[in-house]
Amino acid sequence: MRKAYDVLLKFLLGYAAVLLLAMLAIVLVGVFYRYIINEALSWYDEFAGYVLVWLTMYGSVVALARGKHISFETLVEKFSPRTQRVAAAFSVLCILGFSVVVLVSGWELIVEMGGETAVSVTEVKMSWVYSVMPISAALMCLVCVVQLVALFSGGEVPGEARPKAMEEGQ
Repeated sequence: MRKAYDVLLKFLLGYAAVLLLAMLAIVLVGVFYRYIINEALSWYDEFAGYVLVWLTMYGSVVALARGKHISFETLVEKFSPRTQRVAAAFSVLCILGFSVVVLVSGWELIVEMGGETAVSVTEVKMSWVYSVMPISAALMCLVCVVQLVALFSGGEVPGEARPKAMEEGQ
């Protein structure tokens, strides 16, 4: 299972890189058309924004898995090993709760706004654009479950959910 999890994270990291390149390409095409050809494209700004949101959401899954989310490391490091484990579990549970809220809200958004289309290109359904919310939230839930299982089983915890005292063998 850990191997599949690592493959998924590598895929997401590669996907985030592709999204970054796509955003760069879209913006460069828009700038080229505006300043070289003197014709402004109506769609590039909207789609660069969509790609930025996708990059942020999928990148946040990778950041969570690598333990790069906001935390109070300086404070937690002062705790005893047991309290560090409790703080790590609490942190992961908070992130899991938030991810469930985003998952449910994202799904409701898709259902509610799914028939709408993008402003500049009416062939693009907003349900496709909004699908990033429940998908990335479900992936965050998966990361949290993996981290919680590892934390409670005493195994190696992916990311920084692992208390510092556990790393030092205390």
